[in-house]
Amino acid sequence: MKKEMICIVCPVGCHLTVDTETLEVTGNSCPRGEKYGREELTNPKRVITSTVCIEGAEDRRCPVKTNDAIPKGLNFACMEELKKVVLHSPVKRGDVVIRNVLNTGVDVVATKDM
Repeated sequence: MKKEMICIVCPVGCHLTVDTETLEVTGNSCPRGEKYGREELTNPKRVITSTVCIEGAEDRRCPVKTNDAIPKGLNFACMEELKKVVLHSPVKRGDVVIRNVLNTGVDVVATKDM
């Protein structure tokens, strides 16, 4: 059986076809697309981008993101963890907001100086 998908690794958006039995990927224009196609079938991952509360800053929300992709099945649990966070100004871009979120080895970091 074949699975059709669009690669989201870069702006090209290659139309991939992945054989669900052999995990052979076609349609990719770079090695990253091949890796994405295989991972999307076996262990899909996503980078989470969101905001958290911050006190003492001009804005009330600070943008954050995971510094690497986490398993897609943990997206909602990650968002629940982010709801609990209250930062205190000053915060620098790259500051770790949650270290090793959900034991994934991935950190949530601030993406703006505030």
